Amino acid sequence: MKNHNLFLLLLLASFFTSCATAQPMVQEISFQPDADIKTTIDKMADQIESEVIQWRRHIHENPELSNREFKTAEMVAKHLRDLGIEVQTGVGKTGVKGILKGGKPGPVVALRADMDGLPVTERVDLPFASKVKATYNGVETGVMHACGHDSHVAMLMGAAKILAAVKNDLEGTVVFIFQPAEEGAPPGEEGGAKLMVKEGVLENPKVDVAFGLHISSMVEVKNITYKPGGTMAAADRFVITVKGKQTHGSQPWSGVDPISVSAQIIQGLNNIVSRQMNLTKEAAVISVGMIQGGVRNNIIPESCKMIGTIRTLDYEMQDKIHERIRLTATKIAEASGAEAIVELTKGPPITFNNLDLTKQMLPTIFATAGEDHVRIVPATTGAEDFSEYANKVPSLFLFLGGMPAGTSVLDAAPHHTPDFFIDESGMKLGVRTLCNLTVDYMGAK
Repeated sequence: MKNHNLFLLLLLASFFTSCATAQPMVQEISFQPDADIKTTIDKMADQIESEVIQWRRHIHENPELSNREFKTAEMVAKHLRDLGIEVQTGVGKTGVKGILKGGKPGPVVALRADMDGLPVTERVDLPFASKVKATYNGVETGVMHACGHDSHVAMLMGAAKILAAVKNDLEGTVVFIFQPAEEGAPPGEEGGAKLMVKEGVLENPKVDVAFGLHISSMVEVKNITYKPGGTMAAADRFVITVKGKQTHGSQPWSGVDPISVSAQIIQGLNNIVSRQMNLTKEAAVISVGMIQGGVRNNIIPESCKMIGTIRTLDYEMQDKIHERIRLTATKIAEASGAEAIVELTKGPPITFNNLDLTKQMLPTIFATAGEDHVRIVPATTGAEDFSEYANKVPSLFLFLGGMPAGTSVLDAAPHHTPDFFIDESGMKLGVRTLCNLTVDYMGAK
């Protein structure tokens, strides 16, 4: 009895100590095994909803840039360890991998969330708005979760808590992937899904399928959207350097004007998509995002540089666009006596929803959200490095509604903007979806 009382005192002391820490308090929930695992998931999702929201707000208030997600990773790793989940840290710089072995043999299912914020200064009036500052590319900037990654982390932490509670009924293993640098590693660094895959996140145990979801500020809460096949674009980078001949601005005929040539190249790039691609097949985009040339109003410079992005949803079109960019830039430059040097770098590939897996899991999605709240949408020319997992194992990537009910899409702030906002009431559906996809794929009843 004395030992029992001592144990209780130590337990209470531990509880009050945890309440005094800066991180959100872990909420204890009552769990009784239920004959129907889906009913258990629903009950627990209701019970921990406020906790998931609390985690999200803590992360939102304390965002970290790509490959710098140190505190977020610490919070995640502690949470997983507290649940009895095997934890590996430092995967892909700051990534965290959790391994939950079910009570029965079966497939290995990976669930992924991204952790990084963006160099955006928050403008939303929230009590937990970010006031964090950092230096990005040499410029001081605010840091904000302007793409919803804070909600992704919180929802996967919630799913981990539920799945850990029902692990004896799981017919397989769950791998939780908390990924850094989805927005891209800083210049000169590796990062993101590509580095995590390179470092073996899908091995030991070998993952059979991967699921992910992304909250959307432009999809109404309680809704899920998806597209079989190519759902998000490949994102490639190009740099075109035009070399001319410097001269006085009053005598352009004495030199070769690289700025004028660059203007013609930009028009030529626009014609590649509008006039040379079959846009009834898939969408494609070429955008010049930066142009640099010259230092003074009356000096025609020696060179001019353009940097831009290429978005494609079909690999054949991707190859063709790369070829046409080289041809267009070099020939236009030649025609004016200049030289164009074209550098093309492939980024995240097309995010592809495996057709068989999508079909297999649709009944789960319908049952979880309600069939009236699930719809197919066109592909988006945004990009997601979840595609790196989808290139290795059959995968499914969904979009979860985060726009307040009754709001017009025209009034909703897009992602990556200072006014980005999500309705937290949509997050419980995300938690339930991740759990149900897992147990249904495993075949749990």
